[in-house]
Amino acid sequence: MEVAEVLPEFADAFAFEEFNRMQRETLPALLESDENVVASAPTASGKTALAELAICKALADGGTALFIAPMRALTNEKEDDWDRFEDLEYSVYVVTGERELNPRRARRADILVMTPEKLDSATRKHDSRRYDFVTDIDVCVIDEVHLLDADRRGSVLEVTISRLRRLCEPRIVALSATMPNVGDVAAWLDAPEECTFEFGEEYRPVDLNAGVKTYTHGENSFADKYRRLYRALDLAEPHLREDGQSLVFVSSRQDTVQAAKKARDEIAERDIPMGARGDYDFHTESKALENDTLRNSVLDGVAFHHAGLSKNDRDLVEEWFKTGHVELLFSTSTLAWGVNLPARCVVIRDTKLHDPLEGEIDMSPLDVLQMLGRAGRPGYDDIGYGWVVCDTAEADKYRRLLRDGKEIESRLAESLATHLNAEIAMGTITDLEDVMDWLETTFYYVRGQSKPDDYDFPNLRQRVRDCLEGLVDRGFVETGEDLSIEATPRGVLTSKYYLRLDTAARFAALCDRVDDGDELMTGDVLETIATAAEFDSVSARQDERDAISAVLVGQETGDLEAGQRKVLAILRGAASGSTPAELRSDAWVIRQNATRLVSALEAFLDRFVGPHASNLARRVEARIENGVAEDAVGLTAIDGVGPGRASKLAKEGLSTPGDVVDAGVAGLVDAGLSEGVAEAVYEGAQSLPAIDLEWGQFPDTIATGENEVCEVTVRNVGEPARAGIRVTVNGVEMTSTNTYLRDTETVPVGVFGADADELEFTVSVAFPEEPLVPVEATRTVEVR
Repeated sequence: MEVAEVLPEFADAFAFEEFNRMQRETLPALLESDENVVASAPTASGKTALAELAICKALADGGTALFIAPMRALTNEKEDDWDRFEDLEYSVYVVTGERELNPRRARRADILVMTPEKLDSATRKHDSRRYDFVTDIDVCVIDEVHLLDADRRGSVLEVTISRLRRLCEPRIVALSATMPNVGDVAAWLDAPEECTFEFGEEYRPVDLNAGVKTYTHGENSFADKYRRLYRALDLAEPHLREDGQSLVFVSSRQDTVQAAKKARDEIAERDIPMGARGDYDFHTESKALENDTLRNSVLDGVAFHHAGLSKNDRDLVEEWFKTGHVELLFSTSTLAWGVNLPARCVVIRDTKLHDPLEGEIDMSPLDVLQMLGRAGRPGYDDIGYGWVVCDTAEADKYRRLLRDGKEIESRLAESLATHLNAEIAMGTITDLEDVMDWLETTFYYVRGQSKPDDYDFPNLRQRVRDCLEGLVDRGFVETGEDLSIEATPRGVLTSKYYLRLDTAARFAALCDRVDDGDELMTGDVLETIATAAEFDSVSARQDERDAISAVLVGQETGDLEAGQRKVLAILRGAASGSTPAELRSDAWVIRQNATRLVSALEAFLDRFVGPHASNLARRVEARIENGVAEDAVGLTAIDGVGPGRASKLAKEGLSTPGDVVDAGVAGLVDAGLSEGVAEAVYEGAQSLPAIDLEWGQFPDTIATGENEVCEVTVRNVGEPARAGIRVTVNGVEMTSTNTYLRDTETVPVGVFGADADELEFTVSVAFPEEPLVPVEATRTVEVR
């Protein structure tokens, strides 16, 4: 059955001309019905086309489609792949946390692409103008719905889909790899029997021979990697000698490179006939690669692939693997979920991986099955070979996985309190019965009915009561006399900033200490972030500990665990622009998470303490992001000034935006900036607030027992901004004002002849939303 015959107006949107058997069987459900659809099918059987069919129906009906991709790397891939829809004049818009959202484009998009995490965040803010587009979805396609069973991410997908269905009732089309309990997913999504499909292994385009191979585990983990590599090459070698391609999955980006290097030497040693060094045309093509190591490797028929490569290099490697120029490819797991890149032989060399936030963890069973599903090249092979290489002690676990598959479980119970708090904060839950109604919309509820003992289903209502009481006791929720439930400001901020409850409690405790009079210091902010629950599983490897101690030398960290000290060292290193080499492999992920957490802490401090405390946290955030000195951090508030330019200007004595304005374009050129850059930086500095303080008729002396009310004028001669104005006398706060400072604010100051020789008055103006150092001025009054 040809695509042009079924969907003539969308024929060019598909990458093939004819539907396969699996796709043909789903056509009536997808195109002739508006019911929800659930389809489970083997990897590489053509599930992507089912997503595209559902999208085409929505577009033909004038609706908007949402595609939920399992990971961020795949959203970018879909954007490229679906240029075909753009060519048909339908707009595709990707919404991820790493891109600046354009709400207007999102609102006008025909096809939206998001991750579960971003959709969760957006639906929590659905009543804002910025994210209202999520309430206008006509069909939601969930790619790889079996990720419901993934640690932490699974519960996010589950509650987000339940929430989306309440917000706008879209049609749901859920696609997954083979799973034994597809009926539970169908029951959750209300997909009728005629719209629920469970395609078995007979629908695989190539039969799969999968098994487990063991290796002898040693004392040295580094040596173990090479033991597993040689085992992987033993399994791949027969296929490579027969011009069959092999795909080897390893645990990290760095491992793809190192394994490829070692494999080239071993292939030469074994005299396996591979490579294209005599192919002049391919030799010329390979020069287009940007990565030097990769350029040398592909000529021997060996390559590596990971998300850190440029798009150009990834695209070329994928193309050459498809054409056979690359015969042995080392990759991270991302490739298994993305491009359809089958190989005759697939080997999973590493079943464990190092996660910067979790430490050493087992590879997800879902990842294992997804990777092995890449074995077998349609049109080239009659059978594909997939192998898991593991320690003898774990062999039976993986044999059971390959034999029985993996039932999909709900992970909601593990984070029920967090998600319940989010729903209460949004106002969708106002009493206990609302909680039960909400739970009935979840996969957790359906799975609990299927396995009541495993899910302790008979005691569900009591567990919900206990969960609510815990939220009340910890200050996230409050109950009324009529048994109503409402989020506290703490609960609202926790939901808005996507925090774990323990982290939010830690933030609130810091706010309480500062509000009670403790002075907030940079170290307090850094230590609070380093001990956040989001970093609970971070571990410090033995080879990192000396570097950690060197960064933290002279600092009191006795109460911190090794992982927390590592996070603190990375944050201090980032703030100073000098992260030790031993810590850099995990530093990027930890910094990204830390800046998000500091931003949340700013909001807590702003709400519960005041603008000055929030401004300090904002400056810490800017230092972690840019690695600039404390006195020059204000320069990063200027558009176009990053760490390099900030350091250059600071070295020339220009450490604040005010210094930049005073220097003018000529002074900035003298400081080493080009004239065009200098003009832009100067203009950027002028767009920030700038403060002049006037003390007015302020006395120099006052008699003991006398008092006088004076005024201080705070004038903003720059752009308007929210500001906190604080007046202290001898270090004790007298007044504090939180205002939107457009022009002038007059602050009354009482001068009292107290029991002291002199009174030192300090006026300080801080901007909580900008990393500007507070503007301060002092005046001393003698008491006679």
